[in-house]
Amino acid sequence: MNMNSLIQINFITGDEIKTVNMAKETDLYAPIKDLLEARGYEVKAEVNGCDVVAVKDNEAVVIVELKLTFSLDLVLQGISRQNMTNDVYLAVAAPGTPLKRKNWRARQRNYIKLCRMLGLGMILVNTAPKNGRKTDVLLDPGPYAPKRNKRRQTRLMTEFLARVGDPNTGGINRTKIITAYRQDAFRCAVVMSNEIEMNVADIRTVAGVDNAASILQKNHYDWFERTRRGVYCLTPQGRESVQSNTDILPSELEKMP
Repeated sequence: MNMNSLIQINFITGDEIKTVNMAKETDLYAPIKDLLEARGYEVKAEVNGCDVVAVKDNEAVVIVELKLTFSLDLVLQGISRQNMTNDVYLAVAAPGTPLKRKNWRARQRNYIKLCRMLGLGMILVNTAPKNGRKTDVLLDPGPYAPKRNKRRQTRLMTEFLARVGDPNTGGINRTKIITAYRQDAFRCAVVMSNEIEMNVADIRTVAGVDNAASILQKNHYDWFERTRRGVYCLTPQGRESVQSNTDILPSELEKMP
């Protein structure tokens, strides 16, 4: 059997016999070679451990590493080739089933971002005979120059400075994270816990929470209930939270009136 041909696996489902075509890593070579030769390169395979090497006068050597799927091993392989040339591509097979295509679409953006950060290129290779052999260059190699997002950086530092202590554990479920906003809401709940009801101005002053009015109105945690204009009381859920979530503001609770 030709080593570059597709492996055919027959399996039975009910009364039908279906054939599944499984691509091999060697199936990626011909499309990649065609792509590079069309760009004027001389191409050879398996040169000193490199899957594909392409050479062109007055151009940097191009190295392409082949894998059926995107993986850490492929990325590490690509990085190891960068000590020979700056033009290193990772080539992977295009997903062949609806589920695989869905998974690929969900991850492709991050794969490309990772390659861009590492200075690697990426090529998607379609090996399905019915679609013809074709390649899609998703990214060319190049130096990574990230553009800083000042807005996100400001939000990061604002949250960091506003949060009291370190109430979370790294790796915790996102829905359980204690934010500065939750801490402020809890401050309001604590000062209200010994009162039947309180007006917003008093809550703001005693709790030391400038945005107390907004927190009470939005009531994200269902802790507060408006009894009349400018006056709020704690809900049963709010009182329960005060009793069972003292870790939200560890030692800071002792400093509050």
